[in-house]
Amino acid sequence: MDPTQRNEDQQARWNGQAGNAWVEAQHVADQVLRPFEEILVDTARKLSAQRVLDVGCGTGGTSIAVADALDTSQVVGVDISEPMITAARARAPHPAVTFVQADAQTHSFEPSFDLIMSRFGVMFFQDPVQAFTNLRRAATGTGELRCIVWRGPEENPFMTTAERAAAPLLPNLPARIPDAPGQFGLADKDRTAGILRDSGWTGVAVDPIDVECTMPEDVLTWYFSTLGPVGILLAGVDETTRARVVETVRPAFDPFVHGDQVRYTAACWMLSAHA
Repeated sequence: MDPTQRNEDQQARWNGQAGNAWVEAQHVADQVLRPFEEILVDTARKLSAQRVLDVGCGTGGTSIAVADALDTSQVVGVDISEPMITAARARAPHPAVTFVQADAQTHSFEPSFDLIMSRFGVMFFQDPVQAFTNLRRAATGTGELRCIVWRGPEENPFMTTAERAAAPLLPNLPARIPDAPGQFGLADKDRTAGILRDSGWTGVAVDPIDVECTMPEDVLTWYFSTLGPVGILLAGVDETTRARVVETVRPAFDPFVHGDQVRYTAACWMLSAHA
């Protein structure tokens, strides 16, 4: 298989409905995922990073936050999604940040980064060993890798609540395939550590982090009906089916609703390694 073609599925996904949905969700996502942004900003600060590559940067919130925190740093955000890169570039211009639309699995980066980081952007590679090898080549000899990824669905019930509740009404919902590219693609700790070692990284560590996330209750319905597998399918159904799904799914989130807030624990791994 031609390695330049290996991420065609992700190209189609993130340059279509999924990418557009995340652009629409930008402000909510920035709020919900801010605790992870803060972890990576703190990491960059502790490492005194000067050149940072933000992999799967999405609409650019973390790239800009790191540049704001480290005045002397240059940050490059890379994402496969044209809609999200366009949204990132549309934010208030930052002289230290550059956004590149590219597939990080195959893109030829200048080997100049002393920190390669990601907030949920590295679980989608069709060939993760090739991808992390390519990212290692982008690092300086003293470069560091710090990536946050999801642990398994069994530890993240909030993330699968919508699809579990909607399954009887949406028979075309795709099944979660263990280790396949996607949200939980790097959930297996031992497999993920092996991928990093096989990619040439050293000092590999895969450490658990648990982060409390919140969102306003009044955006919950919009959130689950726009993002994720349920949101993707709802975009193509009739209004009657959509209403039935929303009516069925919303009560399934009640355990996470506390007054006017939705709260859940995000169970993740922090991937750390040296180039």
